Amino acid sequence: MTRRWFPLLLGLAMATVWAAQAAGPKYVFYIIGDGMGVNEVNATELFYGELAGRQGPERLLFSQFPHSAFVNTGSASSDITDSAAAGTALACGVKTRNKMVGVDADSVPVYSIAVKAQQQGAAVGIVTSSEIDDATPGAFYAHQGNRNNRYEVGLDLLATGFDFYAGNRFKQPSLPGRESLYDLLPKRGYVLATSVDDYQRKAQKAGKMVLFPERSITYAIDRRPGDMRLADLTRCAVDFLSRNERGFFLMIEGAQIDWAGHTRDGATDLREVKDLEESVQIACDFYRAHPDETLIIVTADHETGGVVLGTGEYALNLQALQYQTMSGSTFTRQIADWRRAGEPVSWERVKTALSQAFGFWSHLTLTAEQEARLKRVYEETLLNPSDTLVQSLYEANEPMTETAKQIINEIARIAWTCGSHTAGYVPLYAIGAGAEKFGGTIDNTDIPRIVSEIFGYE
Repeated sequence: MTRRWFPLLLGLAMATVWAAQAAGPKYVFYIIGDGMGVNEVNATELFYGELAGRQGPERLLFSQFPHSAFVNTGSASSDITDSAAAGTALACGVKTRNKMVGVDADSVPVYSIAVKAQQQGAAVGIVTSSEIDDATPGAFYAHQGNRNNRYEVGLDLLATGFDFYAGNRFKQPSLPGRESLYDLLPKRGYVLATSVDDYQRKAQKAGKMVLFPERSITYAIDRRPGDMRLADLTRCAVDFLSRNERGFFLMIEGAQIDWAGHTRDGATDLREVKDLEESVQIACDFYRAHPDETLIIVTADHETGGVVLGTGEYALNLQALQYQTMSGSTFTRQIADWRRAGEPVSWERVKTALSQAFGFWSHLTLTAEQEARLKRVYEETLLNPSDTLVQSLYEANEPMTETAKQIINEIARIAWTCGSHTAGYVPLYAIGAGAEKFGGTIDNTDIPRIVSEIFGYE
């Protein structure tokens, strides 16, 4: 990725901020890396620095923005938030209890900054690499006491009526005796597209659009040629929303950083942070064309996994993660295929698979203890058939998968304190109109309030 323009961009940011306030900003990019704490950003930069052959970070595009802050993420019910309460804080500027989305702690509906933008005549888009009815996107349009009321969240999506929605398909598109959300889409004026080409064919004649990829967005590490990516959804959203002369509000969520953190999959996690940068690049390209009317915010709802950079030695070896070629969940599916075939699985076959998936023996040297650990798990779960899986929030993985991830993390010298959320600060980075209002240590509820002030939303 070229950054030759970025020093000029920073100069523009500082030189035009007063003109931005005078002219009145029109465009908001609100980019949320779900689960992306300070150490996830730092680890990604150090990883790519090592790959470039030097000590020190390869700076991500957004970490070079001229304004930054630390953000507290606690909810009304706990210092450790879930995504529903955190999303509600980021969207609505109100603390609520964990699992509640778009309502306050007393279950009273609260309305998001995206709704305020809509009321001001701006176009609104919601883009995510998770299901469109998941907690973070839902916080911008839904009002539910329980984030798991997915069908009702989908109904709220239609009722709120934003201009553009994109992400993986509804998790609960229907209930017994209730009309399918897919049947309701055209009745509410939405045109459904399933690919970039399909979007381009339909967009000109559509008043509102939903873009659901035929094949769900996968981890970046597992991506195959032809798979849609978060950046594809972002590009379509910008194209569609830009038709509104009164501006737009676009929320973009990189959801799968959180998924990888829950399963403590270091190589997958860092690639998800890097993948989010592609959408930030699209936002920055737009900013270059509209520097005095655009605000870009990159932040997170919470940290996931409690990742620690260093395990006792005064050294890191993050470059070892480059040899992991698939996510843990994909490796688990490979083992599941072996089980379905019903054929004996030899230790040599397992070693070959581990070499291909994690670089063991071919690129990374294992200690005798690490190899013995893998062999023991093989004997307990593959040589003697077992249906024991290790459950995280979004995945259930084979014990062999979990052991392999633990070992490559050990080699890289990173550790995870848990498989859930933590109370750690998350970063915020901002550039553009009014970005100088962000700084220091703030609360997550402050962010939409500041954006409202900048853009004159009620």
